[in-house]
Amino acid sequence: MATLLSVNVGKPRDVSWQGRTVHTGAWKSAVQGPRMVRRLNIEGDGQGDLAGHGGEMRAVLVYQLQSYEYWRKELGRADLVFGMFGENFTVDGLPDHEVCIGDRYRIGDAEFEVTQPRVTCYRVGMRLGEPTMAALLVAHHRPGFYLRVITEGHVRAGDGITLVRRGPEELSVADTDALLYLPDRDPAKLRRALNIPALSPGWQRSFRELADAGPPAGEQRRTDGRAGRRQPERDTGWPGFRSLRVTRIVPETPTISSVHLDSADGTPLPGPRAGQYLSVRIPVGDDGPVVRSYSLSSAPTARTYRISVKHEPHGKLSGYIHAVLRPGDLVDVASPRGSFVLEEGTRPIVLASAGIGATPLLAMLHQLADTRDRRPVWWIHAARDRAHHAFATETRTLLGRLPDAREHIHYTAATASDTDVPGFVRGRPTAQSLRAMGIPADADAYLCGPLAFMDDLGGFLRDHGLPEERIHTERFGALSAVNPGVTAAAAVRPHQPPGPVGTGPLVTFARSALSTPWSPAHASLLDLAEACDIPTRWSCRTGVCHTCVTQLLTGDVTYTTQPLELPETGTVLVCCSAPTDEVVLDL
Repeated sequence: MATLLSVNVGKPRDVSWQGRTVHTGAWKSAVQGPRMVRRLNIEGDGQGDLAGHGGEMRAVLVYQLQSYEYWRKELGRADLVFGMFGENFTVDGLPDHEVCIGDRYRIGDAEFEVTQPRVTCYRVGMRLGEPTMAALLVAHHRPGFYLRVITEGHVRAGDGITLVRRGPEELSVADTDALLYLPDRDPAKLRRALNIPALSPGWQRSFRELADAGPPAGEQRRTDGRAGRRQPERDTGWPGFRSLRVTRIVPETPTISSVHLDSADGTPLPGPRAGQYLSVRIPVGDDGPVVRSYSLSSAPTARTYRISVKHEPHGKLSGYIHAVLRPGDLVDVASPRGSFVLEEGTRPIVLASAGIGATPLLAMLHQLADTRDRRPVWWIHAARDRAHHAFATETRTLLGRLPDAREHIHYTAATASDTDVPGFVRGRPTAQSLRAMGIPADADAYLCGPLAFMDDLGGFLRDHGLPEERIHTERFGALSAVNPGVTAAAAVRPHQPPGPVGTGPLVTFARSALSTPWSPAHASLLDLAEACDIPTRWSCRTGVCHTCVTQLLTGDVTYTTQPLELPETGTVLVCCSAPTDEVVLDL
């Protein structure tokens, strides 16, 4: 019979790590005597990052004596004591290759159900002083697993562990872990995993997305071990940048102009998906090339591309485009990319934007109008006034071609001359105005505009009943950071890294408008980005979880730590890579 050898608990604490503060509950110690296990926690225990750990489905973490013995030998460590892997229960028995998702066990007075493998997380490496530990746990098939508390009760070291019920499908913890994190996944096992009700919702969502995506390798994953949506397939593009010719420039408002682009050699341009963007590289002054990304505002079926650019007061490239760029000029452009795209389906559609945020949604509206899509469509747009309302005539024409569409226009600083604009409302969209629009709770919503606009509107829609996964947003500029457990600090504008200037290949962070030479003083591209205070996204920092996956617009990298699974073509794991030549990253 398996045995509970040690009960380990610990409250979250602040730990200094690489110049930052991490709030973590990874430091756990053995306790004596009985401990009450409740639905969310063991008495005296806690988690610092509830987005990735803890909660009902991850109330108790289990690790095995046999894995401790394995790592003591593998790592040459005699100092590994129970609790150092962050586990609540150290057990004799219950190996990951035998325990199955959905298994139920009785320990002491309590009953538990196995819900998922351990989440890959840098903090186990931080606790052990082994930076690659998250990758090693997966590669060596020794992750450990989480339990849900079915019946609350007391447990203590020495309690026997009794199997109460075998989980359906009998899919082991090790096999489940490999399905998410390792290549060559078995489609049959993927289908079996989706048939296990006990599997935690995050992992169910991951496997559903993997099953929908099909067999291609290199799926993206999110911070809590869940797979994320793969980059949408598109027509064959081109590597890096190529020259496109400016065919015309059309003023749309006093601050927005549309730039139409065609191939310089007459070859057809690959068709984008509605909502994708182009990255543009243009030499400006003596500072060298500047890279910015602009959403395509044209129909996906158009023969040429159209980007619409707002002149920002201090925008180096937008200022150049508005003042200097002329028809006939050549500009370097990367192939269309981006995952903010119009999905197929039958649910109603909400397209909500503010200002220049209308551009990707306009491309979506073109696609809907071109196909005479029968889905109900709500077009919601906020602008300063009629003079700054871009594409007003174009959108009204497109909406008129749809069988079931309605338009809601908001002017935040309307003038007396705007009163003849049909149906406009003064002020920003509100929860009350959204309710009055009659948006159904089963709609798919696409939002684009300033961050505050998307946060407010997204909150209104969630309160209205739309689930989180049906509210899609596109953010211009740097993406929000995902740094699990790291205590938030005041935002700092991206800057050159401290220390001597590097002598290696130029690294450009396109969204952050920063270029800097590479220096081997940095362990990875992620390390360089952090030195520049560029918002980054990561979790394992060892090439396992793919949270750090980033679009590589041009150039090539080498992996300093080989990922367990390579990302898809055109992307790179910045947590474990370094440039081999000049690179441009979508960061």
